[in-house]
Amino acid sequence: MARKVLVLGEVRDGQLRNVSFEAVSAAKTIAEGGEVVGVLLGESVNQLAEELIQNGADKVVVVEDEKLAQYTSDGFAQGLLAVVDAEKPEGLVIGHTSLGKDLSPRLASKLNSGLISDVTGIEVTGDNIIFTRPIYSGKAFEKKIVTDGLIFATIRPNNIAPLEKDESKTGEVSSLSVDIKDLRTIIKDVVRKASEGVDLSEAKVVIAGGRGVKSEEGFEPLKELAQVLGGAVGASRGACDAEYCDYSLQIGQTGKVVTPDLYIACGISGAIQHLAGMSNSKVIVAINKDPEANIFNVADYGIVGDLFEVVPMLTEEFKKLKVNA
Repeated sequence: MARKVLVLGEVRDGQLRNVSFEAVSAAKTIAEGGEVVGVLLGESVNQLAEELIQNGADKVVVVEDEKLAQYTSDGFAQGLLAVVDAEKPEGLVIGHTSLGKDLSPRLASKLNSGLISDVTGIEVTGDNIIFTRPIYSGKAFEKKIVTDGLIFATIRPNNIAPLEKDESKTGEVSSLSVDIKDLRTIIKDVVRKASEGVDLSEAKVVIAGGRGVKSEEGFEPLKELAQVLGGAVGASRGACDAEYCDYSLQIGQTGKVVTPDLYIACGISGAIQHLAGMSNSKVIVAINKDPEANIFNVADYGIVGDLFEVVPMLTEEFKKLKVNA
């Protein structure tokens, strides 16, 4: 059954986030040969429409307004609801990011729709589109189908492969004028902590440190390894509580959920709250001096040893591999 499916292209610092392309890929599966319509909300975002089309969208609807320059649930809900009203889609896909987690319940309520959140897999079986999502902090998975109404889902980053980019692909780009009004929140300025390198939530490689790093300086070997591998640095709640690093790096039940191709846990014991944020990583390597540490129960590879000896060794070996590649 061919369907029209809308996809919200999420923009950060003037660039489309990778999860936007993963959402387009998910929408293609849901559309089953139908039309995938990208949606861009913001100020001066029209120039990103071509990139969304090259990554699989059939056409793009752009809503530009200075009130959408910074994300607010009020403003973005008004903009996206206007596009839904104009396009009359059968499906809607948004990334399960901080923006998506805030916006999607509001939209579902306004649309009187169900919502399948944090989807990690989509498959078509007969007449059913089956969504897979983790439950119980990732200890189990459930499968869901939508039996009636709008098919509305948010997808977890790094779980659904984006389509291959086709720079020759073209599509229609249209603008929709929306009167954004009655905003309860007005953002005048955004102050971010300075961060370098890859976005933690979308990184393909994550090097994470726990209390075993012992200090703020203890993260330096991890940062060097992350730089060599083109990855990001994360942390356990324990390391954040000990003030070794900022809470923006926290991975776990009360932090970020990551699913990289490679996760290297350094000096992390493996509390259940931390495992909830990283146990679905494709390959997990644990480095810990304690052979009984719980992290080894979920690791694909374990190294019993001092992280301050092991991590620099790994860094040097990866450097050699890159030189010889």
